[in-house]
Amino acid sequence: MNYLLFFGLAAGGSLVSLASATSPLPRPSAEVTADQPAAAPDTYAWLTHAYRPDASLASRFAPPAGCQRVSAAAGSFGHWLRYLPLRPKGTAVRLHNGQLKQPQSVHAAVLDIDTGTRDLQQCADAVMRLRAEYLFGQNFRRIHFHLTSGYDAWFGDWVDGQGFRLAGETVEASKRPAEAPTHTALRRYLDQVFTFAGTLSLSRELRPVPLAEAQPGDVFIKGGAPGHAVIILDVAQHPASGARYALLAQSYMPAQDMHVLRNTTEPQLGAWFRLTAPDGIFATPEWDFEATQLKRW
Repeated sequence: MNYLLFFGLAAGGSLVSLASATSPLPRPSAEVTADQPAAAPDTYAWLTHAYRPDASLASRFAPPAGCQRVSAAAGSFGHWLRYLPLRPKGTAVRLHNGQLKQPQSVHAAVLDIDTGTRDLQQCADAVMRLRAEYLFGQNFRRIHFHLTSGYDAWFGDWVDGQGFRLAGETVEASKRPAEAPTHTALRRYLDQVFTFAGTLSLSRELRPVPLAEAQPGDVFIKGGAPGHAVIILDVAQHPASGARYALLAQSYMPAQDMHVLRNTTEPQLGAWFRLTAPDGIFATPEWDFEATQLKRW
C-alpha cells in the first residue's frame, strides 16, 4: 500500500496523516471544589496573554450536585488538564481555515489553544498536542510519540538535530538544524508528528484501563480508518453512590478548535458524562466507543 495513502486513510489523525442509567440526573452544583491551579508562566506555554484562573475549566464547570472532583496531584497531567484555559462563553468552534464547524450544538466550551492553519490537528493529534504541552512544562525530553510506521519520534532528538522523513514506505531519521527547545520548535515538531501519526499509532501507544478506573488524562480511542479519540479532562464522583462523571474534549475532522463536549443524551448533566457503558457502549455526541476502548499513557 502506498505509504502516504495509508496515512491518509488513518482517520482520526489528520487528513494527510495517516453511575447507573436509572439513577437520578444530578444538576451541576453551584460550588466548585477543586485544588488550586499551579499557574506558573510556562504552565500553558502557548498562551499569548496572561493566564486567568477564573477562565479555567475548573472554574467554568462545577461538578454534578453532591459530587466532588477526584484528587489530582499537583504537577500531574490530570491536574494540568483540570485548569486548562477556556475562551469566553458562547465562543463558536471554528475549523483550521476559519469556517464554522457544523454542527455547533455539540460543544459546551472551547479550549483557549491554537489549532493552526493547516488541516493537521484533528482528534488524535489534539490528544497528542495536550500531552506534549503538559510535558513541555515538565521536561521537554520526555516528549515523544510513535508514528504509524512504528518510528519513535523524540522532541529532544528533534532539537538536537535529528528529525525524521518519509523514505519509501517507512519513516527514517534525518539530519536537521539543531535549535533551542522553544515552544515554536515544539509546534514545528508536532506538525511533523501529526503528518505521520493518528488514531492507529496512538491507540497502540496507550494501554487499556477499565472504565470504572477512568481518570483525567485517559483517552477513549478507536484506532484505524475510520477512528476517533476523545480525552477525559476531569472526573467527579458522588461519595455516597460512587457514581462517576467526566468532562470530555475533542478535535475532529477537519482540524478544528479543541472543544469541551456537551452531553446531548442527558442534557440535565450539562457537559458532564456519566461514566457508564450501557450494552458496552460509551456514547459521545459524534462517536460511540466501546467500553474497552479507554486507554492511558
